Amino acid sequence: MTNPMIRIHDVSTNTITDREMNAEEFAQYEADQAASATQAAAEAAKAAEKEALLERLGITADEAKLLLG
Repeated sequence: MTNPMIRIHDVSTNTITDREMNAEEFAQYEADQAASATQAAAEAAKAAEKEALLERLGITADEAKLLLG
């Protein structure tokens, strides 16, 4: 598999260069992707916990906002 491409746009000369990521850039790209996936999973878990709590309380999200706001 080839590495993802990087597009570099030099606005001073209006030159666009496309190239593959080097090893260091690709490692950072993979780390960023993993961190993003971890964050998305954490946010999904938090939303599920919030929904479960509202379900146990027998109220809607709008009703909770009224109580807290």
